[in-house]
Amino acid sequence: MKYFFLICFVFLLGGAGTVAQSVSSRSVATVSGYVREKGSREALIGVNVYLPGTSTGTVTNTYGFYSLTIPVQDSLALSFSFVGYESVQETVPFRKNTVLDVQLTPGRLLSEVTVTGNRTNDEKVSESPRMSTIDVPVAQIKKIPAFLGEKDVLKVLQLMPGVQKGSEGSTGIYVRGGGPDQNLIIVDDAIVYNANHLFGFFSVFNGDALKSVELIKGGFPARYGGRLSSVIEMNMKEGNKEKLHGEGGIGLIASRLTLEGPLTKKKSGAGSSSFLVSARRTYLDVVARPIIKQQTDGQTIAGYYFYDLNAKANYDFGPNNKLYLSGYFGKDRFYADDQESATKINLDWGNTTATLRWNHLFSQRLFSNLSLIFSNYKFEISSDERDTQTADLFSLRYSSGIRDFSVKYDVDYYPSPQHSVRFGLQSIAHRFTPSAVVVQNTLINQFTTKIDAIDVVESGLYAEDNWRPNEHWRVNAGIRLSHFIQKQVNYIRPEPRISAAYVIKPSLSVKASYALMNQYVHLLSNTGIGLPTDLWVPTTDRIKPQQSQQIAVGIAKDFADQGATRGLSLTVEGYYKAMNNIINYREGASFLLINSPESANQVRWEDNVTSGKGWSYGAEVLLQKKTGRFTGWTGYTLSWTQWQFPELNFGRKFFPRYDRRHDISVVGIYELSPRITLSGTWVYGTGNALTVPLAKYQAATHQANPIVNNSNSLINEFFSYGRAVNDYSEKNSFRAEAYHRLDIGIQFHKKKRHHERTWEVSVYNLYNRRNPFFYQLNTLTNEQTNQPTKTVFQRYSVFPIVPSVTYGFKF
Repeated sequence: MKYFFLICFVFLLGGAGTVAQSVSSRSVATVSGYVREKGSREALIGVNVYLPGTSTGTVTNTYGFYSLTIPVQDSLALSFSFVGYESVQETVPFRKNTVLDVQLTPGRLLSEVTVTGNRTNDEKVSESPRMSTIDVPVAQIKKIPAFLGEKDVLKVLQLMPGVQKGSEGSTGIYVRGGGPDQNLIIVDDAIVYNANHLFGFFSVFNGDALKSVELIKGGFPARYGGRLSSVIEMNMKEGNKEKLHGEGGIGLIASRLTLEGPLTKKKSGAGSSSFLVSARRTYLDVVARPIIKQQTDGQTIAGYYFYDLNAKANYDFGPNNKLYLSGYFGKDRFYADDQESATKINLDWGNTTATLRWNHLFSQRLFSNLSLIFSNYKFEISSDERDTQTADLFSLRYSSGIRDFSVKYDVDYYPSPQHSVRFGLQSIAHRFTPSAVVVQNTLINQFTTKIDAIDVVESGLYAEDNWRPNEHWRVNAGIRLSHFIQKQVNYIRPEPRISAAYVIKPSLSVKASYALMNQYVHLLSNTGIGLPTDLWVPTTDRIKPQQSQQIAVGIAKDFADQGATRGLSLTVEGYYKAMNNIINYREGASFLLINSPESANQVRWEDNVTSGKGWSYGAEVLLQKKTGRFTGWTGYTLSWTQWQFPELNFGRKFFPRYDRRHDISVVGIYELSPRITLSGTWVYGTGNALTVPLAKYQAATHQANPIVNNSNSLINEFFSYGRAVNDYSEKNSFRAEAYHRLDIGIQFHKKKRHHERTWEVSVYNLYNRRNPFFYQLNTLTNEQTNQPTKTVFQRYSVFPIVPSVTYGFKF
């Protein structure tokens, strides 16, 4: 089987070569070059490059490069258009191969596109073969009202159809029935394993450092692998190559600053270089410290903070070679020191990534990129408690993490306007540390147990072709061969992918896609909200790879490009996804419940989990307005998700926590004037599926030393009724109340020649909706007799109406 797919891989490349040969037999030439932003020379991703009046064209790749091979002519007219930039048309002599570099000028915000659903050659969703793909411009993210004024990439993605939200205020992403571990989150080719700050209320991504954000929910191109449900790819800015530029902001809980500029005085060509540094830090620890000291009479020191730092540098060696070095460093820390009880607790977690990339242009048709990547996520708990009477010390150290070294090589080949071929490979050396526990107690001298690190290698080989056979068909077809090896196991699995669109007429198309995905890494979580205590673990001899097959069909419609419908588009998609070998904790299992340290080194993490199946299906609608003073979108999702595990819920199917039948998001942005921007969002979602107690009662507990009472009652002789026990329903059979809220914001801009100031006032949860965060059974008591009267089921909320003010600046 593996040789069959290798033959297919070679055949695909050979087919591309045949096309190139047939094209070369005619009198043709190639025009290629880079498209950059005027004023900063930042490479632009996804620029539409096409011959006016025809369907012949292409788009720039991740590094701003494009290539077109077409018949020679005395002169060639090419149009360049991109979201938020003024379109440009260039005319050049074209009797031979030509290099044409273009710079686009940022357009007027009141008339340009602010959000797109798909990248297409002519900015129409009906023309692209890809489906279930959404690009979110960073400028759009900065205009949408946000919780406490902190603009967040992941929370904007939550507003898209097919993406379910986590709990109140969290950045949890659940795409088409998948869990949080089924999202591949990439920043400059580096994988980010924990994307959360503040226990999930903010993400680690600083929008000031980002250039592009893309979400793929289905119809995955063959170049992506390793996850079942989505790919979230982000690219950092390269840095201004012409002048020093700064951007920052001061908010209620955090401040940020970004600096970028040239490293050399050379303004273009070989030898030019630039840098970018972006930092953000919260000051919750500084703000909360006086309050904690006042409430504890100075006996407790506690606090929390996070910071993140993005850095990037690049060097241009000439038209054929470019070098990029980028990295991310982030950390969260929670600490508490209770002097009265002699207890110290520290929680630390964070991500580190680094990427070194080399672009090489072999010819005007052949572009390559080599990436060397490092990624590390680590979580640590330390706890020290001293008995104030005996002076005995108890210490606990717990850590877990995942570290990656990887190499990635990608080639873009442009044999003709009908074909755009990509092929490449990637190999990742993972090191997992599922848990490492050190327990020390002066009463038992010292006891230490560690679970050894697990080393595995995950690789992938792929080829794909973006093909236009005629005026009606658009096809993206490819295959990926994934490989995983660990000392006990060795998997080689093919992953075919195809997406196709049939253009019924210039503004209407029908689309379909199929993708098979394999996932060799897993996230163990008994909370479902992305806490840092969740554990990344690999496929082993006992835990098989997760696998999914997804099919999707849909229609895409672009409305008339004039009047009120200018820039308006509609996409409707239906999907079905089946998942195998998904994992979950067994009932009551958790790595943090260390009841018997002496046996910890004899228990494998596989003993705490169970494997099962999942199904997800539904429909998604996205209506979006792309141009004009009023822009935004409305998204609606109707979906069902079910899981089944032999050892959970008596083997019966159940709805996972974040299954939501209906999900609605409405986003609107109105440019009232160049100085005032209004924005608002309204979201609605069916309540989460929860497991809740139905009743509470007093249970009998066995007494080791029974005391016989005067009546010599047998039951009282061996048991005591003093332990409260909850009687639970079937797994996730309770539906929480519906979630909905309204956020609004207003921005005041003041622009001068060399700088810009922005004041933003926003309100989260404007009508003070008390959305449920969790439920609990509580027993009410009589205040006079202190006797229990009744048991009630209470709902707890977290965030009421939350206003915020943010100050931003650019220079």
